Amino acid sequence: DHQPGAHRRYTTADVARLEHMRKLVIAGVPPADAARAALALTEGDLSLADGESRRIPQPIEPSTARSGGGNVIALPGGGPLARGLARAAQALDIEACQQILAEALTDLGVVQAWEDVMVPVLGAVGERWRDTGRGVEIEHALSGAVQDSLSSWIRGLAPSTEGRAVILACAPGDQHSLPLWAVSAALAEQGVGARILGANLPEDALSNAVRRLGPAAVLVWAQVEDTADARTLMELPTTRPPATILVAGPGWHSLPSAPGVSRVATLDDAVDRIRYALGR
Repeated sequence: DHQPGAHRRYTTADVARLEHMRKLVIAGVPPADAARAALALTEGDLSLADGESRRIPQPIEPSTARSGGGNVIALPGGGPLARGLARAAQALDIEACQQILAEALTDLGVVQAWEDVMVPVLGAVGERWRDTGRGVEIEHALSGAVQDSLSSWIRGLAPSTEGRAVILACAPGDQHSLPLWAVSAALAEQGVGARILGANLPEDALSNAVRRLGPAAVLVWAQVEDTADARTLMELPTTRPPATILVAGPGWHSLPSAPGVSRVATLDDAVDRIRYALGR
């Protein structure tokens, strides 16, 4: 409602339309199309959209989306959910990131959501930071949203931790713990609980955990070669029955395999090896 010479007064419906348009744009819809869609909503539509769960609408197909300009995170070949996540991360809209991630996990499952949505966007954000020195805040916001979403997914599944333990840890000096959460979430979908010991776990701490828990499987992630030290694995205490020792991450790729240690290349492979170690 607007009268000449007076401040414009926005109604509740106006605000709801603006919010709906914002979500559409973040999800990948061109602004002009998002504006038309928001204006076309009736009062009933707005009420329904607000009460449903505030889920991000399905973005349009990549072939019809337009670029948002030079500041957009490059995501060649990215699907609708990946592009929506990139836009939400660019906007530092953590709530929208979490909504899109929840949709991806529900619709695709952990493995596909990780490989087709999370990894491409995390990689693109990281590459942009390496190339330009900008966007650390985007990387931190996105990483936090991914971890929170995977953690919530695990809690919702409430996997069993009975029986022999599964230990997931980063190599000493390695700070990249998100893949551990992906492994844990994928295991949770199979009813398997895991213990995440997190980033930069000292060698003696991992040895203590193995000694105390007598795990069926231990997976150690190394993102870079500088943190991938086979001695960390060779000095782990021997348990009875013995644990399956797995390494994952690009840091291990150029190193010779150590005796009794298996390298896993994919999330599916990690889950299969751990389930086998558990006898499932």
